[in-house]
Amino acid sequence: MLALRSLLFNILMFSTVVVYAILSLFTAPFPALTRYRFISLWARLQVWLLKVVCNLTYRVEGEENLPSGPAIILAKHQSSWETLAFQIIFPPQVWVLKRELLLIPFFGWGLALTQPIAIDRGGGSRALEQIVKQGRKRLDSGRWVVVFPEGTRVGPGQNKRHGIGGSVLAAETGYPVVPVAHNAGSFWPRRGFIKRPGTIRVVIGPVIDSHGRSAQQIRDIAEQWMRQTMTSLENHPGHGRQPSRPKEVA
Repeated sequence: MLALRSLLFNILMFSTVVVYAILSLFTAPFPALTRYRFISLWARLQVWLLKVVCNLTYRVEGEENLPSGPAIILAKHQSSWETLAFQIIFPPQVWVLKRELLLIPFFGWGLALTQPIAIDRGGGSRALEQIVKQGRKRLDSGRWVVVFPEGTRVGPGQNKRHGIGGSVLAAETGYPVVPVAHNAGSFWPRRGFIKRPGTIRVVIGPVIDSHGRSAQQIRDIAEQWMRQTMTSLENHPGHGRQPSRPKEVA
């Protein structure tokens, strides 16, 4: 049954992305925020389909920590799920991502219209300069910037040393940092076909004030909080199992 539900979700996801990508092209003449709001409806649809088809929902903890203005999100990256759900949980945003994603047919078209910060991950200092320059513009325009500091999806129970890009952006611009942890990889694994039922937990940490802090200090604070929180999430009783009465958000 899990395989059948997962197959149905995948069929719906890939078919709707084709339709939505074509429709998204018609938003090109509109302002960036208008484009984002239309394109992010596709992500909302996928999160709803996960709930209906796969019985996979989520809950958010720590929403009171969100600042009132734009911020830089440094988040755990375990799954494709967070790239969808973050568009519901957080205000309008852009992502720092590898530019190859923009070449994916249909999906890349819509992604490009959201004005992501698409970098060459092997670009070294040039990529860092791009993150700071474009990130500042996005933040000044009122949008949040999402950075996955591990650089790639990392499975449950695993950690990878954080990159410095998002922390440099914070140190250079003075915008606050919001660390985010979640256990989505236990339900929708990296390169995994099966979507397990249950409730994903998303934890929003205390804001990190970037004023007076170096990029290294910001990175270390965020990384330490994320590792401690992930340990708590993944060692929690019932982790990765479907609860009897999940608290739903969506």
